[in-house]
Amino acid sequence: MPARRSAPGVPGTAAPVLTFVNPIPFVRDSRVSRAFYAEILGIPVKEDHGDFVLFEGHFAIGQAADLTRTVWNGLKQATDGPQGRDNFLLYFETDELDAAFDAIAGRVRLIHPIETQHWGQRVFRFYDPDGHVVEIGEPQRAETAD
Repeated sequence: MPARRSAPGVPGTAAPVLTFVNPIPFVRDSRVSRAFYAEILGIPVKEDHGDFVLFEGHFAIGQAADLTRTVWNGLKQATDGPQGRDNFLLYFETDELDAAFDAIAGRVRLIHPIETQHWGQRVFRFYDPDGHVVEIGEPQRAETAD
């Protein structure tokens, strides 16, 4: 069992140690999104429960109608349209960025081709079927002191 620690700003309280597991973007159609992430991006499926799909590497998707019902207990309606709002980015890495771009670019709605960011990392970005922004980049290399 993880050790408890004082909650920030609240002396004498014990807060549990949390572990981040995975993001779960809402998707309009879990079958379409499953195919996109598994077949186009090549992310292996770990568990498929129809409306909820868990992929390897701490990533999952959930059918918007089902998740909306579950999270808000019927107090909110799911939208029928795309779920992405240009305010959430799904980030993946590969050591083979050029090959990934060549394999993916013609099959997605591209935001931009491979660019070098001001911090030196090469990335490209595109939209998934729901309009969520997806970024694929090379791993950041730690700089070494000479």
